[in-house]
Amino acid sequence: MKRASFRLCLAGMSMAFACFSAHAEDAIAGFYKGKTVTIVVGSSPGGGYDLYGRLIARFMGRHIPGNPTVIVQNMPGAASNVAAGYVYNIAPKDGTVIGAIFMGAVVDPLFGDVKRMTHDTSKFNYIGNANSDAYVCLVRTDAPVKTLADAFDKELVVGASAEGASTRDFPTLLKNILGAKFKVVAGYPGTREINLALEKGEVQGACGETWSSVAATYPNWFKTNLVKPLVQESNVGYPELDQMGVPLTRDFAKTAEQKQILELVYSQTTFGRPYVVAPGVPQERVDALRKAFMDTMTDPDLVAEAKRINVDAGPIAGDELQKLIAKVYATPSDIVEKAKAAMVFKP
Repeated sequence: MKRASFRLCLAGMSMAFACFSAHAEDAIAGFYKGKTVTIVVGSSPGGGYDLYGRLIARFMGRHIPGNPTVIVQNMPGAASNVAAGYVYNIAPKDGTVIGAIFMGAVVDPLFGDVKRMTHDTSKFNYIGNANSDAYVCLVRTDAPVKTLADAFDKELVVGASAEGASTRDFPTLLKNILGAKFKVVAGYPGTREINLALEKGEVQGACGETWSSVAATYPNWFKTNLVKPLVQESNVGYPELDQMGVPLTRDFAKTAEQKQILELVYSQTTFGRPYVVAPGVPQERVDALRKAFMDTMTDPDLVAEAKRINVDAGPIAGDELQKLIAKVYATPSDIVEKAKAAMVFKP
């Protein structure tokens, strides 16, 4: 802080808070000036998470004090738990590394069969959520299954990635809870590879995909009627999909308990694209990144670009997101155990 500003700070106690805030911002700007901030995207290039990460990286540097350079590094694997483990354990805990992880990774300690020995996503500092998206099952129009009701009588081959990813957990949930005859073929690295297989006819469907990214990345699918949305995997219908007459999976629940389990699992879709920094990052930098994230997501240039590429930008602030996740972790254990059992993968 300059001497003139310092003398003003000493002029009276009424200015103390403002002076402290100015000094803190100067310190944060001094830290970030000339540095590079890396957004570690827990998926392969070309998918929805990558699309959002690169969009945010283009504009976030202008909103972080000190205006650092912001770059993207892809680190796919284990439904983004490879990226989560890297951010949690290996990356510098100074606010220069941000993780863009799957929503499934956030609730992995709650629903996962195996406790992660390297990290606990419930302990991350959440700096924001890029959007609350509509998740869908997609189906090729030449598949024998035309509606979800058809899937109770006919087999549908569904592409999926790894445990903890919505592309594997969501169709497994529908298979185990509702009795959908899904043959879930797991092991694809990410949605890009699943969608390539869907396009080529190697699989007939895919679930746990975000409508905004699919609609933006593969618009020709729907123009040519190659692929259509089969059902919405959310607690609340998305307006565009509602207009298309796409039903909600929860409407197919046969009991109140089935509906409760579906609602618990789908509660994570509220934080569909979370951005995190490791435990141990100084709180003042966490706060600065939270503010920068929200300023980025409401930046008119980002909003215009998101509209141009048909990407939904509906952010949730970091402190609000932290509370939402804490609420999910406070769910009664009996309901959690039933939801957990419903996502046990059976090839």
